Amino acid sequence: MAKETERKFLLKDSSWRALIHSSAVFRQAYIPTVPGGKHITARVRLAGEKAFLTLKNSPAASSSFSRSEFEYPIPVEDAKILLEEFCGKKLEKTRHIVFYGGEKWEIDEFSGENRGLTVAEIELPSEDSFFEKPSFLGEEVTFDHRYSNSFLAENPYCSWKKKEEK
Repeated sequence: MAKETERKFLLKDSSWRALIHSSAVFRQAYIPTVPGGKHITARVRLAGEKAFLTLKNSPAASSSFSRSEFEYPIPVEDAKILLEEFCGKKLEKTRHIVFYGGEKWEIDEFSGENRGLTVAEIELPSEDSFFEKPSFLGEEVTFDHRYSNSFLAENPYCSWKKKEEK
């Protein structure tokens, strides 16, 4: 079984931009799961010229940094059809790859209704793995389900800002 051990952080400044190795635009959405079923997310993702179908435990169902993840490459044309015919609201972001302290960081800069949100993620070999925290990291939000992509697709970041302003 595949396991993903991931930590997620908000960013406190844009100094990471000087470290960008590569970037790609992602378009993704989620296939609705059966009510009353297991807590999973089923994601379809277009990442540049590649496409993937991913199944994961829902972030809300996990109390650790690790969760099951199964990701499979699929034909791009199939992904386009799935996104249009099977999925709900779409989420768009640019993923920037940054290397710091010998580790690969994925920095997601959201667009559309999630514009203004940028998060950094690191995948680790195990929950107790050491990693050097870059100075651009802010608050850790690994266990805050609002920052999961599946939540953001249905509850865009811009709607949080409006609620906070009231």
